[in-house]
Amino acid sequence: MRPVYLDNNATTRVDPKVVSAMLPFFTEQFGNASSMHAFGSEVGSALKKARGQLQALLGTEFDHEIVYTGSGTESDNTALLSALETQPGRDEIVTSTVEHPAILALCQWLQKNRGIKVFYTPVDSRGRLDIDAYRKALGPKTAIASIMWANNETGTIFPVEQLADLAHDHGALFHTDAVQAVGKVPMDLKTSEIDMLSLSGHKLHAPKGVGALYVRRGVRLRPLLRGGHQERGRRASTENAPGIIGMGVAAELALEHMHDEQTRVASLRDRLEKGLLQRIGNAFVTGDAESRLPNTSNIAFEFIEGEGILLLLNKEGIACSSGSACTSGSLEPSHVLRAMKVPYTAAHGAIRFSFSRDNTDEDVDQVLAVMPGVVERLRSLSPFWKSGEKTSFEPTYA
Repeated sequence: MRPVYLDNNATTRVDPKVVSAMLPFFTEQFGNASSMHAFGSEVGSALKKARGQLQALLGTEFDHEIVYTGSGTESDNTALLSALETQPGRDEIVTSTVEHPAILALCQWLQKNRGIKVFYTPVDSRGRLDIDAYRKALGPKTAIASIMWANNETGTIFPVEQLADLAHDHGALFHTDAVQAVGKVPMDLKTSEIDMLSLSGHKLHAPKGVGALYVRRGVRLRPLLRGGHQERGRRASTENAPGIIGMGVAAELALEHMHDEQTRVASLRDRLEKGLLQRIGNAFVTGDAESRLPNTSNIAFEFIEGEGILLLLNKEGIACSSGSACTSGSLEPSHVLRAMKVPYTAAHGAIRFSFSRDNTDEDVDQVLAVMPGVVERLRSLSPFWKSGEKTSFEPTYA
């Protein structure tokens, strides 16, 4: 069987057009963009073009609103730490229970080591944010509210525009980790109240090791890295020219393929879900069916272990995941599904299938052919399945 890659929320294949655009900046146009000679100015011009390409995807108005970083994690850390440092007297953060570890781990560290107060807003069984709890958590000491645009495990989309407005009502900044959303849903930040937004190149067919932080005009930013004057003094370090140029081309391609992402890719996801639920009992889709990313499906198969599913699928050439790649290896079920109160008997068997524009109907056919046998084999070994235990959880789909 041909390999099937359905783990695009973990990382994507670098588009060949992106690779082609990057190659000259390793060997021919290798100058430092900060240098005054022609070698440097050539690279500087290419970086300026790449910034414009990313601006077009995000819908930003000013080029200086884009700060290049080394990753989405760096962007997240920069946003939160800067908000605390630039707002004396504000020492509280509002976030959610289902954020990526790049946010949650930092918040936990700030609580323990700096005495920062963090409010973790809960979600319901479909992964939707409790807006009333979020509103109540905001106050005069809130430095920043940070809520992801879309969840990396379930694909559930959050109402970030509304959340930004609510944060501003209390004089707080609003940041969104949009690593999974950029390139998959339309954005127009020039009409938005979002103050800061994080993204990562390798989630949209650009290389690993390059990201960006959008900082709305007028928002103060305290650098995380200090040294040189790069990025207008907001992120010291010689620019990763090949990576930035590659991300620019990837942004242009993402804008070009946005309709395909919203339609054809979404239809592949829907066909996979429908086919699996028809063929396999005691399974349900997690997340908000009415508001989620077009490429993401998280399906819980009751009474079996996700690790076993992944191992057997891998033998069949099918790659997917049991949640965030940044938390893989943990024996505990996903913190996202735990926050949604999905029972352990189902959360342990949850599998994330995440598509990209590279996927085809043949990929779906192959998963549909293999998955029922995998589940049947594992359930035959499960003591819970043999005991006939049932769940009381109400899934998104019947």
